[in-house]
Amino acid sequence: MKRTVYTEEHEAFRTVVRDFVAKEVTPYFAEWEAARRTPRELLHKLGDLGVLGFGIPEEYGGPGVTSFKYEAILAEETAAADGVSFAHYTINTSISLPYLLGLATEEQKKRWLPGVAAGEICLCLAMTEPGTGSDVAGIRTRAELSPDGTHYVLNGAKTFITGALNSELCIVAARTSPATPEDRRAGLTLLVVPTDSAGFGYGKQLEKLGLHARDTSELHFTDVRVPVENVLGEVGKGFSYLGQNLPRERLSIAVNAVAAAAAAIQCALRYTGDRTVFGKPVADFQNTKFVLAECEAEVSAAQAMADRGMDLEDARELTPADAARIKLFCTEVAGRVIDKCLQLHGGYGYMTEYPIARHYADTRVSRIYGGTSEVMKTIIAKDMGL
Repeated sequence: MKRTVYTEEHEAFRTVVRDFVAKEVTPYFAEWEAARRTPRELLHKLGDLGVLGFGIPEEYGGPGVTSFKYEAILAEETAAADGVSFAHYTINTSISLPYLLGLATEEQKKRWLPGVAAGEICLCLAMTEPGTGSDVAGIRTRAELSPDGTHYVLNGAKTFITGALNSELCIVAARTSPATPEDRRAGLTLLVVPTDSAGFGYGKQLEKLGLHARDTSELHFTDVRVPVENVLGEVGKGFSYLGQNLPRERLSIAVNAVAAAAAAIQCALRYTGDRTVFGKPVADFQNTKFVLAECEAEVSAAQAMADRGMDLEDARELTPADAARIKLFCTEVAGRVIDKCLQLHGGYGYMTEYPIARHYADTRVSRIYGGTSEVMKTIIAKDMGL
């Protein structure tokens, strides 16, 4: 289906991104996957390209207010290039940076944003804990204010934290006061913690099913001193801040999932066109045509939904319920489509040398992180008055 979401300016940007991916990412991506980590230098190059600071005002070294659609183009172009990625990019720019843009004081913006725009400071977000995933109110990491009121002392542990090994700053959700019987969500605060702080420690780097070029680690904090100047927003309002940024995060996950599904169809078209069975290309069999037609129709519907979400995000009208609808539908479609496209590859689809295997492994988590599909259904049902 014809898309109307992009302008000529967006498409010119797409050409720049495509060239960058071909030169700086594709030739090295297999090495990054094997190392289970993307080199920090890539983030510097992305800073030079000007894509790390989307939304950062010009006075702080950024490009100013920008459309979310530029970030979507990055997702589409990396997916189309056999499922490579900028690894830490989404965590840094799509997920973590909006917290600084929306909550940082003027002094904090001057201190951090120029470095973020240049790629000298990279960000990660630490919410999930060993016993707390989608239930953010259950966070147990604690930050106690010092007697002289100059700093917080942070203690606790986080898990499934992506990009921490390449980050200079970590936005940590911690409990600065106990929850109350009336409100489990009370008492959470966001702290910006330099990763070179004394007591900031890395646990084991976790082995994942997919997304192998993205480091994912356990973190632990032992009496980490965090200056009160590093509190992000108001003390005790962390839960509401996390909720405000989740719609954009979920839209980003949906956009990436649709891009992967669209790329998977192209993988299947190439493979079934080249592969011969019983004397004719696999693409000539009616089953192949029907399966790919189903996939194309589903992805077109998901793409339309994601595109609508991008328009809403640019207009600052994306609601939590709509973001949940988009994430649920798009990620579930991606799971079905990529599975069918892998099946059309036969045994070769299970071999990691084929891009379809990367799409399959990398996309599975999209129905889990950023809120599981089950959580999305709960949000949608509540919005329906159920």
